[in-house]
Parts: sequence; structure tokens; C-alpha cells
Amino acid sequence: MKRKENTSLMIRNFFRHLLESIKSVKRNGWMTLASVSAVTITLTMAGIFLAVIMNATKLAQDVEGNVEVTVFVDIGTKDKELKELKSELQDINHVDKVTFSSKQDQLKKLQKQMGDAWDLFEGDSNPLYDVYVVKATDAQYIRPVTREASQLSNVFRANYGGNSADRIIQMAKVVRTWGLAAAALLVFVAIFLISNTIRITIISRKTEIQIMRLVGAKNGYIRWPFFLEGGWIGLIGSIVPILILTYGYSQVYGLAAPYLLQSNLELLRPNQIIWILDITMAVGGYLIGSLGSVISMRRFLKI
Repeated sequence: MKRKENTSLMIRNFFRHLLESIKSVKRNGWMTLASVSAVTITLTMAGIFLAVIMNATKLAQDVEGNVEVTVFVDIGTKDKELKELKSELQDINHVDKVTFSSKQDQLKKLQKQMGDAWDLFEGDSNPLYDVYVVKATDAQYIRPVTREASQLSNVFRANYGGNSADRIIQMAKVVRTWGLAAAALLVFVAIFLISNTIRITIISRKTEIQIMRLVGAKNGYIRWPFFLEGGWIGLIGSIVPILILTYGYSQVYGLAAPYLLQSNLELLRPNQIIWILDITMAVGGYLIGSLGSVISMRRFLKI
């Protein structure tokens, strides 16, 4: 019986603390808004950095394992010239196999990956090139095969995806170096603002806290509302980053994927990465808010 009463009391206390934390978030108005804004900016930038780094890593892996070169054929190339080009490609050292893919085949590949949006480019509206997919005997020969193929007649360009991936990887290194430093600074600002918001709440309820101590309230009972308040601020601040990353990444993927697919490369699909980013934003927001609350209580709540 006593155990049930203790459980019931814990549940009632939790909901009491939860209600009090919500009231406190509303009561602190502008300070709460400032804290939420800091968390929002921090998580948005951190989410973008994370998405860039994850995709750069995947592209690097794709390049390392890629043994195919995409050779784009000049528009207007005749059938006889196409056959001659195929023969010249097969004569390049370390070439294992050469496969032709018409621009209609390329469009079908994009339609399969990207959906019905590319149906508008059927027929004469097709902006893609006829291509030869050249398979090398080993990944180490990709670069020399690409160089030789690009110098042949009726070749618009030859690409194995390396140039695009190298640029993205270089950009990711810059983002990793400077972006993480900027994110760390923003996390510090967010925690500082949240801790000051909690501090104002503590000062405004100083008399109430003293009375609670006099009647025998435990430290944990007094701290819980402030801890939950910090968590609320962090979670509210994560809403906008989640929306931005969910919608924004899908748009970026839709724009970039068609060009990368032609080079046998692909970004992480939205259903592979968005849920990871969203969970990271929510958990990160809660942790930032809670940490700000903990710091504030240690410094200002003398109990």
C-alpha cells in the first residue's frame, strides 16, 4: 500500500513540476524568446554541417569504390560516329567493358530515382546526353581512363564523379573546421542565455523557494521545475531547425541528385538521413536546454 502511495505521489509531483515549468516559460517572455532563438540558430547550423559532412563521406566512399566512367557524347553525333567512339573507348588500356546508354535511358533512370517530376522532359524536351558507361578493370585506373576518354572525338566530357566529390569533400573540411567552432560558440551562447532565463526565474521565486525549504522540501523537488523549463526551451528551439532540415534537404536532394546520378554518384536519400537529423536536433535541443538549467542551478540556487 505504501509503495502505491509513493508511486502515486511521484506521478502527481511530476505533473505539478511539468505544469509549473510551462507557466515559467510563459512568464519569462522575452528572455525565453531570446533563449529559444539562440537554440534555433545553433541547431540549424549544426544540422547543416552534419548533413554536409555525412554526404561528403558517402560521396568519398562512392568515388573510392567506383570503377565506371561516364562519357557524355556530343549532341548531334551520328550512328557511325557512335560506333567508332565505342571502338576507341574499348581500345583504351585497362577498360573492361563499354555500355551505351541513350538519353532516353538516362531519363528513365532519373524518373525511377526522382519520380514523376521528370516526365515533363519526355521527347524533344529531354535535356540529357547520350552516354557511354566505361567500366575499368580496377578503381586505380579510373583517372587515366577518364583523361584518355575525354580527349577522343565527339566526347563532350568524361566524368567519374571525382571532381564533384573532391570539391564537396574540400568544402566539408572547411565546414568541419570552422563550422564546428562556430557551432561550439553558438552552443555556449545558447546555454548562457538559457541559464540566465532560469536565473531570473529563481530570483523571482526566491521567497517561495525559501518557504519550500522551511517546510522540508527536498532539493530534487525544488530543482525539477527549473530542469524541465530548460528542457522545454531546448525542445521549442529545435522545432524550426527540424522543419528547415526536413523540407530544405528534400529540395536540395531534388536539385542535386539528377546531376550526380549521371556521374554514378548519389547523395543520401531523404528517408535515409532526415530522421537522423530530426532526432539529433530534438535530443540536442533538450540537452542544451537542460545543461543551461543545470549550470544556472549550480551557480544561483543556493539550497
